[in-house]
Amino acid sequence: MSSLLFSNPNLSTPFLPQKLSGHQSATKATPFCTISRSPKAPRCAVDTPYGGNVPTFPRMKVWDPYKRLGVSPYASEEEIWGSRNFLLQQYAGHERSEESIEAAFEKLLMTSFRQRKKTKINLKSKLKKQVDESPPWVKNLLNFVELPPMEVIFRRLFLFAFMGGWSIMNSAEGGPAFQVAVSLAACIYFLNEKTKSLARASIIGFGALASGWICGSIFVPMIPTVLIHPTWTLELLTSLVAYVFLFLGCTFLK
Repeated sequence: MSSLLFSNPNLSTPFLPQKLSGHQSATKATPFCTISRSPKAPRCAVDTPYGGNVPTFPRMKVWDPYKRLGVSPYASEEEIWGSRNFLLQQYAGHERSEESIEAAFEKLLMTSFRQRKKTKINLKSKLKKQVDESPPWVKNLLNFVELPPMEVIFRRLFLFAFMGGWSIMNSAEGGPAFQVAVSLAACIYFLNEKTKSLARASIIGFGALASGWICGSIFVPMIPTVLIHPTWTLELLTSLVAYVFLFLGCTFLK
């Protein structure tokens, strides 16, 4: 029977309802795809690259990740996320397009991460870098300066601010001589703890007081009288400037 079928291809049987011809034997239609014996045509519709007519991302070969995603170099993270989600939704189903969009997005995420990491450099590292890049005379001058812990800075700032407030409250009764003397003693005490030399601490303390008093005597008269309280005398304002110099001297000088 089989030999009869192959010898007469136009023969129809209940098991072979359609006539077989030379052309029809080359391809066979199925509900899902068309199978062809030709080596140049796709063997099945699902074998066509990336689903056939799926749109292709036109900027796949753009090197700049910002231009690939279509955002500005100054775009925020929200804008980058929004552009990425929009493009993935628009070109969903095209594997190469999705890979290109994701690759550009990951590059921008890494760039943003490195920038945030650089901004977390502490203050001491920044000051050290600036000192290393400064001229020699600046380095020699900065050898006499140090940066104490923030707790120490705030405690001493509170002390001298208290002295300034005390002087202002007692300005109507008398001069700030007592408060200035207490501030000078506190400055010498803090410097002695740091330098372990009472003579050096005394020299720095008196030098800071003299510098502040001289600067106050020069610059305070230049302040417009409209900005000064009527009860504040020149001596009081000069002592306030001296408190600032005493604070800087005992806190930041070695």
